[in-house]
Amino acid sequence: MNLLDFEKPIAELEGKLADMKHLADGSDDSVKKAVQALEKKITNLKKETFENLTGWQRVQLSRHPDRPYTLDYIYELTSEFIELHGDRTVGDDKAMVGGLGTIEGQTFMLIGQQKGRNTKQRQLRNFGMANPEGYRKALRLMKIAEKFNKPIITFIDTPGAFPGLEAEERGQGEAIARNLKEMFMLKVPVICIIVGEGASGGALGIGIGDRVLMLENSWYSVISPENCSAILWRSWDFKEQAAELLKLSSKDMHSLKLIDGIVKEPLGGAHTDVKAMSTELKKVILDNFNVLNKLTPEERINQRIEKFCAMGVVKE
Repeated sequence: MNLLDFEKPIAELEGKLADMKHLADGSDDSVKKAVQALEKKITNLKKETFENLTGWQRVQLSRHPDRPYTLDYIYELTSEFIELHGDRTVGDDKAMVGGLGTIEGQTFMLIGQQKGRNTKQRQLRNFGMANPEGYRKALRLMKIAEKFNKPIITFIDTPGAFPGLEAEERGQGEAIARNLKEMFMLKVPVICIIVGEGASGGALGIGIGDRVLMLENSWYSVISPENCSAILWRSWDFKEQAAELLKLSSKDMHSLKLIDGIVKEPLGGAHTDVKAMSTELKKVILDNFNVLNKLTPEERINQRIEKFCAMGVVKE
């Protein structure tokens, strides 16, 4: 079991509860009451812990090794999914996945960054850090969706676009910038969801939509806390302070009007109940799609542009 520091007190109580249930005599009322009291204590501790997480703790939770990734959500959400590959120029970037899937009878184009579970997968997926061909693949799939009038869902979960020399030589900045421009003008509904890490231009490259949503324990920022700490203090030791100052949590982002909504996670995080998380995500996606689908393409584009142009504007 993968436990974060703040999860350990809860895990210890859950271990004691499991032992009590295993040893308890079903007919003993005193033991039943003790079990019920401990269950209540665990629930209260969970609520207190997860309702008062610091910015850094939410960053840790967004990186939890058991947290569902893009393909986990896609396979839970869709009844049929056909993955599409390649950017038709350089190759197929495994850090960016996408394809057509059906949710409750409606076909969507689903696109997102994909991380790996073990060392081999992480190397294959490049830790979820896409190269230029990944962003060009994403744009190619978006244009296919637009051509056939299919709504788009993007799942954002990346520590950033790949910063290697070869990525820059192949036009990393241009690929992301082109995606920003083209996503503003897409005629179909676009729903963007930050499901884990949403770092820098790597996240923005598939993050321009009619609705931008965040899972409760995800984060979204121009830079990671570690890199911010390294730049400002020349050390990673101040990452917790940086996480607070960056205002990167879903609550902070929503209060600053940089996202449109927060998707509630199961108590303890998305990894504790993937099916419940996917069910909630499906409901949110369909609710937002039904609203957006009633608008004309011109109305959606105008609202999209106005929303992003209003960000960072201060009125005195």
